[in-house]
Amino acid sequence: MNTEPVWLEVALNGGAGLAYQPNIPITPEAIIADGVACAKAGASIIHLHVYDDDGKPFENADRYALVIEGIRQQCDAIVYPTLGLSPVLEERLEPVKDLARRGLLEWGVVDPGSVNITHTSQIATKTDGFLYANPDQHIRALLELSVEDNWRPAYAVYEPGFARLGKALADSVNGVQTPIYRIMFSDNLLFGMAPSEMALRFYAEHLASVAPDAPWMVSGLDANVEHIIPLALELGAHVRVGLEDAPFGCHFSNLELVQQAVELIESSGRSIATPAEIRASV
Repeated sequence: MNTEPVWLEVALNGGAGLAYQPNIPITPEAIIADGVACAKAGASIIHLHVYDDDGKPFENADRYALVIEGIRQQCDAIVYPTLGLSPVLEERLEPVKDLARRGLLEWGVVDPGSVNITHTSQIATKTDGFLYANPDQHIRALLELSVEDNWRPAYAVYEPGFARLGKALADSVNGVQTPIYRIMFSDNLLFGMAPSEMALRFYAEHLASVAPDAPWMVSGLDANVEHIIPLALELGAHVRVGLEDAPFGCHFSNLELVQQAVELIESSGRSIATPAEIRASV
């Protein structure tokens, strides 16, 4: 039986917007309050997006610094931002570099592959989904930057090949901290796999072969992963919940999602890892 403490992450908001997730925190004050409440409830890792004054997602180091510092002043947590979508490499890297210069970056998003993100509802209307593009050049540059600025890469694995490419590229850059492999499930977005026992067992075996010493985590996008958390814990996975990942239109708050995950983890007989324990795992 696995007795290692479980890493619990909360993804507070995301880029889908209020139309898809009406309960997400948007203002700096709301993001800080939500983050602190979730950290005090057991989430040692907090992932977030920030928004401009009109409520639109944007990549702004000053806004990120405001919320990261606001959370850190009230609790201990690993707080990390998203990565911008610009096709121009320097534009993607600049907020990350800025936050690292300020000492505000412990983890950073590095997604090792490109994928079509298309919702089931778009098929009937012949509407194109979103091409999430991560060229090898961008992945390699982010990994090199993670070494230079001493932060840990957090991979989102949308497709099984992401794990293979991510491992190969990480191995090619000297000094990279062991990435976290976060498996992306979805019920309604047509990438990868839906959350199920079969999919979970597949990824557990796949990662044991590709990156056997790396921590891995279940998460998703427009996904309900609660029902696979008990098996995920048995298989050695860590857990991410939150409104960025939850089914669109989720009526729970981030705090309620964290509390539900804490209950599942504790009922399995496992403890929740502290930020200090997670930091020491590098």
